[in-house]
Amino acid sequence: MSEKLITVKSVSLNNNCPECFNKEGLELTFKQRFIETKLYKSITQDISTQMFCNTCNTEIYPVRWTEDIERVYNYQMKAFKPKKASKKYKSLFWIILGIVAVLLLTAGVLGFINLPE
Repeated sequence: MSEKLITVKSVSLNNNCPECFNKEGLELTFKQRFIETKLYKSITQDISTQMFCNTCNTEIYPVRWTEDIERVYNYQMKAFKPKKASKKYKSLFWIILGIVAVLLLTAGVLGFINLPE
């Protein structure tokens, strides 16, 4: 089973970076968890965010956020619409399901035929 975080939305912020104090370069990225197994692919409702300064190449953790950054973050979180959670079954799942159904149907028919009168 592999889990990945796929980028759903990336927003450039116009706030000062708490590390380098540059007004341009802050970027807020929204990522959603994507799970893939042999039987299915799934997009979950798990959302993670990351703030990164492209000027000083530093990830900005919530401990370093200013009140302005916190306010903009909260606004962006309200405006963010994640992808709908979904699960798509792969063909291997459908093949296994078909085989199980045929075996159960066969066992039922054979059991019905061999009933004592």
